Amino acid sequence: MLIAACGVPIGVKRVDPRTAQRTLTSNILSSGKLSRFTQNVLYQRDLVARFDDAPEQALAALHTTVADGRGGRDDVFALAELSFSYAEESGKQSYDLAAAVYAWAFLFPDDAAVTPSPFDARFRLACDLYNRALTEGLESKDRREVELRAGTYELPFGRLDVDFDTNALHWGDRRLVGFVPVADLEVRGLPTRHRQPGLGAPLAAKTEPLDPDQPSRDMIAPRVRVPVTALLRFEGTQTQLAAGRIHAALELYAPSGIETVTIGGERVPLEIESTATLAAMLAELPVWKQELSRFLRSLGTQEKGLRLGALQPYRPGLIPVVFVHGTASSAARWAQMLNELENDPRIRDRFQFWFFSYDTGNPIAYSAMLLRESLADAVQRLDPDGTDPALHRMVVVGHSQGGLLTKSMVVESGSRFWDNVSRKPLDALDLDAHTRDLLRRAMFMHPLPFVGRVIFVATPQRGSYVAGSWLAHQVARLVTFPLDMARLGGDLFKRNQDALVMAGTLQIPTSVENMTPGNRFIRTLATLPVAPGVAAHSIIAVQGNGPVEKGNDGVVQYESAHVEGVDSELVVRSGHSCQDNPHTIEEIRRILLLHLAATDAPTSAR
Repeated sequence: MLIAACGVPIGVKRVDPRTAQRTLTSNILSSGKLSRFTQNVLYQRDLVARFDDAPEQALAALHTTVADGRGGRDDVFALAELSFSYAEESGKQSYDLAAAVYAWAFLFPDDAAVTPSPFDARFRLACDLYNRALTEGLESKDRREVELRAGTYELPFGRLDVDFDTNALHWGDRRLVGFVPVADLEVRGLPTRHRQPGLGAPLAAKTEPLDPDQPSRDMIAPRVRVPVTALLRFEGTQTQLAAGRIHAALELYAPSGIETVTIGGERVPLEIESTATLAAMLAELPVWKQELSRFLRSLGTQEKGLRLGALQPYRPGLIPVVFVHGTASSAARWAQMLNELENDPRIRDRFQFWFFSYDTGNPIAYSAMLLRESLADAVQRLDPDGTDPALHRMVVVGHSQGGLLTKSMVVESGSRFWDNVSRKPLDALDLDAHTRDLLRRAMFMHPLPFVGRVIFVATPQRGSYVAGSWLAHQVARLVTFPLDMARLGGDLFKRNQDALVMAGTLQIPTSVENMTPGNRFIRTLATLPVAPGVAAHSIIAVQGNGPVEKGNDGVVQYESAHVEGVDSELVVRSGHSCQDNPHTIEEIRRILLLHLAATDAPTSAR
């Protein structure tokens, strides 16, 4: 007893840096335990036991202290963290909203002299408490979505009156709907996660046309989700806390380049979760299951507007970058590429991204025709008067078979492709008008005047050894064509056998046959030069560490992908699906910045 009585009641112990950091920074969001700052306030106000036994009474007592003007900023911060903690425990959204009010009052006090320093650890924590509390306070009953509306909400100490201008839901000629919280989503499948830390509830919104009966000028793909931020703005919180009636304005910021807001004369960044939104959208799409089916089976009735899709409405002045996927693939395979480029302000502020989708088993000339006509239609529809020069500086990026479609946008074929099919001119054949028109549009290629640069990624310029395999040709026999191609086959082969170069031909070739080394189509396309004035770049994937010239990516040999005369060639050590390889992405970033430099250069210097 004597020894115990003589023990030292206060002491210290050295711990490792990680333990020390956890002890100093632990809070309700990171560890589920109250921060040391809030524990200090509970002790100083003699509320430790009371908060454990009767948390609502303890919060009411501390609120009264602040509302009466007897509390300081330490008490305001503690109220924010304590209210959020109790809301999590009880499920009462009124305490979530109260936490948002208190966090705002701490960050933006009526007296600017007590504004917290950004070096104060509570500053960022208060932002996070506000963001999470606002999200959970506005969630629907089933907690699946956030409801953005005007109305009166219950608070533990009174009422919260919220104004909301529904015009904020308009985005171009669309309406934003279906707001899903994304900050608490765990992202998988994308190697990098980009977010802009700031203020506001980060959400992923769907869109719908304002007028479903009117055709839209944009190319927003179905089921697209876009990152938006909700902000609940308060004024004079100290006075309103005393009155027990809080008035606030709910604001919604769509992805239109607005990344900051003004609060108290200061520019404050918005919290934006771009990667989580992208992942949430892709997780909902059936595109992954459709990749193989769209190789084997044509949809047959796909509209032009659905072939070319975008994630945002057309914005004049931004240069389109069009991504074209490869065989048995989809636009979703460009996800990481988009994730990186969209989060580079040098790229995001000058380019807009479009994605072309097609049935990859169809003949390449047919798919190239669809791409060519989709791009031409988009330029005409979006800029009928030709007042946007950015649309005429388009960049097209194609992977694998998509690279062959891309090259077809910038070559002059004359009758070269047709000569592979028939010994007679097209107009001399016995064909109906529809078939003749389709053949003319597919077999006679002309450079698109608005495409200024193309990028080939893992492209079988001279064919793919996999496409030439016995197994690939057996699978290709399962491919079905769209109705117009089926009619073309019957019209061409049954009534014009005497004119055909390949006597006895009775069926249309698939893309697999087109990409077989030595095939007439791929040989002809390989000999056609890129049109003058168009810059071309090649990114070639090669597996392993052996000699590049003898290497391949598992699908395409280097010697097939190599193109003489391109502006640049980069070899990346990767398999065929190299779209998400960091070296591929960095090379495309470099090329796009090069494109900007060439675009912005004075005419005399070009």
